[in-house]
Amino acid sequence: MSVEHFIARQPIFDVEQKVYAYELLFRSGLDNYFDCDDIDHASTSVIADSFLLFGIDEMTGGRRAFLNCTRKVLVEDLATSLPKQHAVIEVLETVEPDEEVIAACKRLKDMGYILALDDFVYHQKFEPLLDLADIVKVDFLLSGPGERQRMSTLLRRRGIRMLAEKVETQEDFEQAVAMGYELFQGYFFSKPIILSRRDIPTNKLQYLRVLKEIHSPEIDFQRMAQIVQSEIALSYKLLKLINSAAFALRHKVSNILQALSLLGEREVRTWVSLLAISAMADDKPAELVVNSLIRARFCDQAAELIGEESQRSELFLMGLFSQLDAILDRPLPELLDEIQVAPQIRQALLGEEGVLNQFLQVTIALERGYWDRLHTLAAQLNLNELALSETYLDAVRWAQKTYKV
Repeated sequence: MSVEHFIARQPIFDVEQKVYAYELLFRSGLDNYFDCDDIDHASTSVIADSFLLFGIDEMTGGRRAFLNCTRKVLVEDLATSLPKQHAVIEVLETVEPDEEVIAACKRLKDMGYILALDDFVYHQKFEPLLDLADIVKVDFLLSGPGERQRMSTLLRRRGIRMLAEKVETQEDFEQAVAMGYELFQGYFFSKPIILSRRDIPTNKLQYLRVLKEIHSPEIDFQRMAQIVQSEIALSYKLLKLINSAAFALRHKVSNILQALSLLGEREVRTWVSLLAISAMADDKPAELVVNSLIRARFCDQAAELIGEESQRSELFLMGLFSQLDAILDRPLPELLDEIQVAPQIRQALLGEEGVLNQFLQVTIALERGYWDRLHTLAAQLNLNELALSETYLDAVRWAQKTYKV
């Protein structure tokens, strides 16, 4: 009998808010494997097999992958099945640093692996591991400012890179940078820095006008072409898109009006929205756009799972707009008022109860590895969790390819 595998990924950023790596979170089967009494035994196949089951290059875009390793994975040298050029061996905080564990970590270091210590809290017994560690992760939700600074000051002297984990706000991120942390994990990039209304730069305002125009009841292609042509970057990206392999056209398109006409009204709303949001986020972490694309594609492709095939375009836009507030640093209700999306999409984005909002929550649960939440939502919607996982993985691959267009 085959075992079903699920995967989520959490980005790890550098100081410039560029993605350095992803932590990959696994669940095996429909029951969360951490429910098992023997965590070491349960995680063995999950860690080793899952790395081989999924296309890691596709999941991480060629960046490194942090993988949680238990004592059994370490001492039985199962981690050596992971390619050292991609993997970061993350020693869980529950692993006791006994002689076997220390010896296993030394073997990994000698082979060229990068070692990270998860949720680190200093104790003398961890000194042998600190002598081997390349990266130490500090949980910002569980530690105060004093402890965060103390850990950074103490460990950076030893040549260890500090990773701030569970960084949930821009203020946390800025504090961590000031303390000498080099890597950051959390969702600080997904919410606006300033909640009060602020002016939008002229070019972003133009893109917002584009969004408003294409979401009017009927698109005026002539007027739409004029608006697109007024923005060189948008014109370039649209023509590059229409002439890409994704559309496989026989003849090259060099006219904006022709490109819009070939796409058709439904596809115009989808693709021009995608290009506009990508342009508006040019001063934001690229992961914010990629994540919005993943949500959009997932919602689009999974529409049939909730019997909403006729609303695929709307569901795509629901996912795409779900982080619009973070992109423009404006409250989402204000932005939705300006672009006038369909009522059911607006309601879902603003958290009103209903099937579409539940589906958006499914997307977020998959994205962040909230397996218990996913299980509950899938049961409420009568959805197959394996199908959801496969659709999400496809969305990740699609988003990474599309963002390069």
